[in-house]
Amino acid sequence: MASNASGGFVSTLATNKDRFRKTLISDQVYELLRQAVVEGDLAPNDRVVESEIARRLGVSQAPVREAVKRLAREGLFTHVPRRGHFVVEISSQDAEYARQVREPLESLAARLATGHITEEQLTELDALVERMHEAVAANDVSGFRDADIEFHTLVSQYAGNPFLARMWEVIEPSLRTLRAISDPLFEGDWCAMADEHGRLVGLLRSGEPDKAAEAFADHAAGRGPVPDAREAKKPRKKAAATKKTAAGRTAAGKSVAGKTTAGKTAAGKTAAGKSAAKSN
Repeated sequence: MASNASGGFVSTLATNKDRFRKTLISDQVYELLRQAVVEGDLAPNDRVVESEIARRLGVSQAPVREAVKRLAREGLFTHVPRRGHFVVEISSQDAEYARQVREPLESLAARLATGHITEEQLTELDALVERMHEAVAANDVSGFRDADIEFHTLVSQYAGNPFLARMWEVIEPSLRTLRAISDPLFEGDWCAMADEHGRLVGLLRSGEPDKAAEAFADHAAGRGPVPDAREAKKPRKKAAATKKTAAGRTAAGKSVAGKTTAGKTAAGKTAAGKSAAKSN
């Protein structure tokens, strides 16, 4: 948290000070800091100063340090040697580029894997889905992400195409860093997301490659059946932008029409003038 941090975050710390005096639990500090990132009180590139946060909450640095490390494991904070932790800045454009590459890879991996995946491999995927459910019960976002990413890595390997598996190994670190897979800021039902992975396993087990490929592609692109509250906000913004654009075009059209009418009127006056001159 930089010295010029937003007043919103400082106010949040002050409001929660008394609560932390009663229960010094790193989980509560974690929830507070995570919410500050979600709501933008802690902005991208803000420095997170453990000692200052601890002082403002009236707690020791130990639970704050543990919470900060946990958020760093989730990818929300990054550690810079000799400088400390900072809120990660993610380029939405880069994240979209990463998803565009992920989607066809996931689709192909599912299509290929469906044809020859073994029951033993399916059992491994089932176990990862169970780990996701356990992570949800423990409110362990980092654990969920680990199981989620391992799930998709195994599917890429089960496809049986070594080039596909290598390509996944190359892009996986970027997918994780850009949150283009298992986004820790997901604002939806985490339990339902774990169930969705169970559904994907069922499609691999069904032996229907087309359905499996389509489902994995939708999942990778964020078109799956589990909604993210953040996505619900986007259409309204686009609609507003569309209205403004349409209004601008209408105004421009009226302006052009006005100019055209004025031009025709001027032309009419000029023609009338010439006719009068001839008659004179």
